[in-house]
Amino acid sequence: MMTEKGRVLERLLSGQFICQISDESSWRQLKQPAFTDAINDMLAPLNRVLATAAEGNVFYTAYQSLGDPERKHLGQQFQDIAGQLRPLTEWLLLVQSTTGQDAPLSEGSPLRLTELQTVIEDTPALAEHLARLARYRLFNSTSPQPDQQLRQIFKRLTDMGYLIKPNPDRLVFLATGKIDYLFEVIRFIDESENLQLAERAESAHQQDSLL
Repeated sequence: MMTEKGRVLERLLSGQFICQISDESSWRQLKQPAFTDAINDMLAPLNRVLATAAEGNVFYTAYQSLGDPERKHLGQQFQDIAGQLRPLTEWLLLVQSTTGQDAPLSEGSPLRLTELQTVIEDTPALAEHLARLARYRLFNSTSPQPDQQLRQIFKRLTDMGYLIKPNPDRLVFLATGKIDYLFEVIRFIDESENLQLAERAESAHQQDSLL
């Protein structure tokens, strides 16, 4: 029978992010220094170390030291993330425009798919935004129907760990801490590469509001 430490280690090494929303039991364990030290001892021989985001509330693994293989792997990861940034950013903007919330999506934020669908179907500009978004390779929806487009997008985001669906019988999703990690990645790339992603996102949001 797998121990609690083994279960947490397996999740971390599979690339998952652990937060209070995605796995509260493991998250509470990782908030304990003794448990964290034990996990780091188990990660050390694998050249891994426990890393955190969102002010220490999201846990994942990082390389302890970097050699050529690690740099190559990180380079591939960066390319994957860079390829996902535009559709993910556009999805965040669509959600913000649809819900009318000033604050961006964050860990624990609820998303009710049917409510989003109703607003989008009643607003041509949002429906067009959704149709463009659904065609991205990341989501790869071939349906012309908004409800099917939304379901496919939410399925992919759940598979990727950005959302969870606590009740399988309800179309209510919760954002996980990986969303907060995504914002940290966007800020890091923005500051490092001077891409001005924040300004572009705000500009796109204002254009949506005017349509």
